[in-house]
This record gives sequence, structure tokens and C-alpha cells, in this order.
Amino acid sequence: MFKKLLLPAVIASLCVVTSAQAAITSGQLIAIGSLSGSSAGVNTDLSGLTGLLENGVAGNFLGGIGSGLAWAGGNTFLATPDRGPNATVYNALVDDTTSYISRFHTITLDLTANTSGSGYAYNLTPTLTATTLLSSATALNYGTGTGLGNKIDGTPLGSGAPALNLTNSTNYFSGRSDNYGSANALGAPDSTSANPSNGRFDPEGVRVSNDGLSVFISDEYGPYVNQFNRATGERIRSFALPANLAVPNLSPVGATEIAANTTTGRVTNKGMEGLAITPDGTMLVGIMQAALGQDGGKSIRIVTIDIASGTTSQYAYKLTTGTGASEIIAINNHEFLVDERDGKGLGDGTNAVVKQLYKIDLAGATEVSSITGSTALGAAAVSKTLFLDVAAKLIENGITAANVPSKIEAMAFGQDINDNGTLFRTLYIANDNDFIPGTAGSNNFYVFAVAATALDYQAQQISAVPVPAAVWMFGTGLIGLLGSARKRKSA
Repeated sequence: MFKKLLLPAVIASLCVVTSAQAAITSGQLIAIGSLSGSSAGVNTDLSGLTGLLENGVAGNFLGGIGSGLAWAGGNTFLATPDRGPNATVYNALVDDTTSYISRFHTITLDLTANTSGSGYAYNLTPTLTATTLLSSATALNYGTGTGLGNKIDGTPLGSGAPALNLTNSTNYFSGRSDNYGSANALGAPDSTSANPSNGRFDPEGVRVSNDGLSVFISDEYGPYVNQFNRATGERIRSFALPANLAVPNLSPVGATEIAANTTTGRVTNKGMEGLAITPDGTMLVGIMQAALGQDGGKSIRIVTIDIASGTTSQYAYKLTTGTGASEIIAINNHEFLVDERDGKGLGDGTNAVVKQLYKIDLAGATEVSSITGSTALGAAAVSKTLFLDVAAKLIENGITAANVPSKIEAMAFGQDINDNGTLFRTLYIANDNDFIPGTAGSNNFYVFAVAATALDYQAQQISAVPVPAAVWMFGTGLIGLLGSARKRKSA
């Protein structure tokens, strides 16, 4: 049961800077920034990994970081790339996926006033500060590669276990589609896609705990929601999601898996695409990208998870013109924004049409765990109102429809700004470029200003955490402290 917000309104750290630009308005695009590399090099992350993946792509390639974006306090954010670079054709028997190690990136997004008199009202400077690899203290199931053909160099495919497992005596999660098994960590039978011992992981939504010490990440393979130690990347907990989300028949080939699971569970590669956390830090809220097999149509499921007890509830969301939902973010403890989109735009070779944010309220919504079918779910769906047409705003700002990214997938509120005496929230939106910048463009961050009066917004209160030694090799990364305040005064 969702209750109305009882906490007093808390304002995020004010970012106050000086500018000669005209006053901004609510819904205005105020900045765009791109991240194309790090101190380690162009298109290179800070994992410290060396060597090539099965498809010949570097294991430390920086890409796809707009699959998920989470505010971590101040100007610090966490970003998740998905299952890795699989656009290079090399082995259709594993959908061209590789043993790319699942990870999250710590980045700073510095927003400063643009005083040049031209361009956007603010400048945005993204900087990668750390890369953290995701692992499990218990054994994970990996594919053997037997009967799955050869690598790009003609040698047998081999195990899906990352090579770093042996070096570090660690069980890393990876994106290869055959990394699953028929038993869990205790040896008990478990052949469904919800087996937490499966080594395959396709990170999508990401959020930070209120104490700042752990990270929650949802995925599309299970679907799973896992909690990881923010400093080490080791899994702390795997939440048991409702059984109706999982599929019983697994395959490393997506099309085969879909064909074998037409009447139950998530559609392959369209699992729990988005994840929110309520400002009070007690509830996770995940959203499926597409309708379950038993539901069909345009009604998809929202799943709430009580973090303390693990108790779940389900609600229905009905798509309007989009083909799926890619993200959900909390406005307060009961209201949320949902990112609804199509697959058109840059990266798809077409013109973008639907990239829209809808506002919903789960307070008083119908619980649908016992309801099945598109018609019944649609009748019970939460009400929604259009909040921001992202594609239209980007096009208004001179970005052609063909250059609007097809995969607008990540959202996070950031620091507030005080612009010419008016308080605004900052809404950061990012794209997933599928590790193919030459085709799908850069890893971009788009910042929108939202008037404080437009939403009953409650900022998540994330504690500052100690900064460890600056060791980034193999995923032990820096953890940013809450950023310092700046102000933008009236010109």
C-alpha cells in the first residue's frame, strides 16, 4: 500500500551559479554533455581490464552507459552499461554476446552557467571517475560453450566465465547469454530464468541506497534485482521477484527463448528495464519493458519491492504510443515519472517519434498480482498524464528527428538550481548507444530544468560516504562525496 508523502519537503543541494543568460523556463533543455572516454583513453573505462572479448572488442570499452543513471548526491552519478558490446557479428548461437563483465561507472556531471551569450544556458562536463565490476561471493552458473561454435578467431567458443575469475578468484557476472544453469548456489534444482545463481546479467535500472553504501540494479535476463556493495561491487542480496515474471525455458538465442515461452513470463531482452527508489529509501519500484507472455497487448507491469522484507506488489501501466517503457524515477514516495518510447531514431536509422515522460501515482492504485490478460490489466492500469515530450524538446532545440537517440533509457533528478531567483529541479536523461558510437552516437546526457512548482518533488537523502584510496584496478573505484553548492544569481 502506498501512502501519501509524510516527510517534509527537502531541497537537494543548491547549485547556484552566475550567468548573463536570460531566465530559463520549466521544461527547457538547459545543457547537453557527452562522455567518450576517461583518463585511461578514448572509449576506455576505468576497469583496468586488458585483452579482448570473444568478438575482438576490448574488455574495457566504454559504451552503453545510458542504460541506467542514478543520482548519488551532489554532482556524482552512477551509470550502468548493459550486457556489453554485441553489435559485432561473430557467433549467432550466443546472440553475439560476450563475457563482458557487468559493471557500473561513477561519474561526475558538473553543471555550470554558460556566460558566453550563446548556446544552452548551462555547460555540462561529464567525467568518469571509477568503474566497478559486479561479482558474487557464491558460485555462478556459466555456459561451457560446448556445441556453440567458434570465436571470431576460429577457435572453440569455450566457457562463458570471464577470464578474470581465475586471476581474482572471483565470480563475475557477465553478459554472455549462455551463462545459466539448472541449480542454485546450494545445488537445488532451479532451471528458470529467475535462478539467482545464473551468471548472465543485463544491467538496466540502477539506484543508490539512502546510506550511500550499496547499489540496486535491475536486469533483463531474469529479471533480477540485485543489491551490490558500492565500494567492492560484490552482491549483497538478490530479491525474489514474482514468479510470473520469469520464463521456464532458457536458450542462449533470444528468438528461440521467445518461441519457447509464449504463454508466460517476460519477453527476451525486455525484462525489468527501469528501477526507482522512493525518497525515504524503503521501496524499490521496477517496471517491465514490455507485456508478459500471459498478458500481451500494451499493458505492462510495475513491481514494488519492500527493501526490508522483500515483499512485492504489482501494478499495471498501459502504454500510449510507445512500444515499451525504459525507465521509472521517483518524484516522491508515491508519484513517479515513466519513460515511454519507441525504438526509432539515431542507431535505428529512422526518425525518432516517441520519447515521452508520463507522470503516475501509485497511491490507491489497483494491485494486479492476481490479474492476467491485457484487457483486465488495462482496466486496472494507473492513470497517467504527459509530463515531458523529450523528442519534441530535442527537435525544438535543433536536433533532427534522425539524430534523436533511439534508446533514451535513463533518468535521474540531480541538484536543484536557483535561476534568476526561481528554484528549478534538474532532470538528467541519458541514452544507451549500444557500444557503437559510430552508428548510435555518443554517450549523451541531456539536462532539463523543471520548475519546483511543477512537481511535488522529494529529494532522496543520500548519506556521504568515506572516499577510499584511489585504486581503480579491477573495479575498486572512487566513491564521490556530496558535491559543494554553487548558485546562479540574477544577471
